[in-house]
Amino acid sequence: MKKVIFTLAEARSGTLYLRNLFRLNARDCDCRHETFFDIGNPTMFGPAIYDAYAGRFGKIRARLEKKRRYIERLSGSTYIESSHSFLKSSRVAALDFFPDLRLIHLIRDPLKVAASEAYRERWRRRLHAPFHFYRGDDGNRHFAWALTGNEQIFHHFAGGPLTLFQWYLIQWIEIENRAMDFLNTNGLHDRCFTLHSPHDLNNAAKIREMFDFFQVPTKRREIIFGGRKNKSIGYFMAPAQKESELQFVLERLPQRYLHIFRNEPYCDLRWARLFNLGKGSAASLGPEHPNARHQNPGKTSRLEHPILRA
Repeated sequence: MKKVIFTLAEARSGTLYLRNLFRLNARDCDCRHETFFDIGNPTMFGPAIYDAYAGRFGKIRARLEKKRRYIERLSGSTYIESSHSFLKSSRVAALDFFPDLRLIHLIRDPLKVAASEAYRERWRRRLHAPFHFYRGDDGNRHFAWALTGNEQIFHHFAGGPLTLFQWYLIQWIEIENRAMDFLNTNGLHDRCFTLHSPHDLNNAAKIREMFDFFQVPTKRREIIFGGRKNKSIGYFMAPAQKESELQFVLERLPQRYLHIFRNEPYCDLRWARLFNLGKGSAASLGPEHPNARHQNPGKTSRLEHPILRA
């Protein structure tokens, strides 16, 4: 039976590099990242994210059926898709089409994720990059790789402006809550392997453990590293500003969104303490700390840091 592996992850977490690790090391494996140029294999980004938000699960199911047929036609005994679209759209019906799926939970410092995602969207808007945005039913223009901004978590910020950094930090929290909910609700912890990015992605012993966990045969015992890491410059934020923007988010989110960070696989990470200090007490990141958008129904506006977005 073909093994199918999807990724529980946010963007800018090492998903492309993860695909490269499979491509370089796994034997008899079809490796995919974001399937934009993979004819017949839906990406599950853009309008699919809006369909998942709007509850149009029939459209999600149609895309997943097409993806299932595509995967079945491939010759490899293993299929890995390292795209971060799974928790944004596919999760609502994935088990109906891939009941034996396996999962990789890829976790990176949210402050670094948010800064990198904000930088990416900002320069793509400035370049007027084609096919990176779509128009939703709400009449707004949405970034194809992001949530809609209409999800419940964003309603807690109604009436107040958000910088892109804050917006993507909120999205990261939502994505990690979805990851744990998907695993808990479906009892899938024993099918999921967790990697902390970037450390584990560069740890030969950890990557060997991952391949053994999934019983994916490799080309050699030695782990080969390489391939593009899809780095971005990010955008500069002074430590005091980063602290202030983080505290703004934590003060307004109900604790139910933050409880998961008190437990595995987050609690031992240095940045996790920032989510467990209670309202009004976000810790100072300090200059040496190592881990240091769209209109929603509540009319929360986004700021393209540091300039107010119209």
